[in-house]
Amino acid sequence: MILAAIDIGSNAARLLITEVTTYKDGTVDYTKLNLLRIPLRLGFEVFETGLISEEKSKMVLDTMKVYRLMMDIYKVEHYRACATSAMRDAQNGKEIIGYVKAETGIAIDIITGADEANIIYETHIAENIDSHETFLYIDVGGGSTELTMFAQGNIIFKESFNIGTIRLLNNQVTDAQLEHFKWFIKNHTKNFEDIKAIGSGGNINKVFSLSKTKDNRPLKLELLKDYHKELSASTIEERMHLYNIRRDRADVIVPALQIYTSVMRWAGAQDIYVPKIGLADGLIRMLYQQHTKLP
Repeated sequence: MILAAIDIGSNAARLLITEVTTYKDGTVDYTKLNLLRIPLRLGFEVFETGLISEEKSKMVLDTMKVYRLMMDIYKVEHYRACATSAMRDAQNGKEIIGYVKAETGIAIDIITGADEANIIYETHIAENIDSHETFLYIDVGGGSTELTMFAQGNIIFKESFNIGTIRLLNNQVTDAQLEHFKWFIKNHTKNFEDIKAIGSGGNINKVFSLSKTKDNRPLKLELLKDYHKELSASTIEERMHLYNIRRDRADVIVPALQIYTSVMRWAGAQDIYVPKIGLADGLIRMLYQQHTKLP
């Protein structure tokens, strides 16, 4: 079965095309066929003006036209397209989505922060990790951060906060929001010991690659702090040159590290696993469950 997921975030839009097969022992395999990322950067204007400009609207439409062609070429059987924080906040978001549907046939759902956290959880990132341990899943985007905590195999909480990399860069997060963020994490994790973090998002993936850490091994909080200090002390151009980082990643990676390290400190987590999965992966798994009638 060929499935596709489209994730229209505040910084970029992604198309993930995956072939899903079932092995003879019943194991479900997810094989990535293609992943295409376009840096639309919608959040930079939406979080300031409340609107998606005509220029950005055309970029969204052109991107969806390309994604439509890609899905046709790969003979995608089922897909789901979702838009997150920037499109949620845009006053003309629904208008643009209607235009895209009319021009390309792609139906885009604007999902809430809670929906986003639920879909991300569907990646089942903890399946291969000891279910008796306590994990805090941290997904940092341009417009919001989603947290999911589970212990002994049970979900303790799932929460979305309008604190993201682009909002921090543009000074659009208040002290009160940060204080509530800190209070929530400390208050909801205080009764748990030895919490391990699991991180998703392009920024933590990049740091993991830079660190040359072996797969399935965690990054240490102190290492993230070191990267935050080094990257904060350099210009965007220096980050691009010294660390081989794209321009649309070089600016947001510093506030992303600020969020990851803060959440880990407040939760008392010293390690963070980086499985390199996110919203699009969760959408693929939900699609497969829906179309095979799995529980």
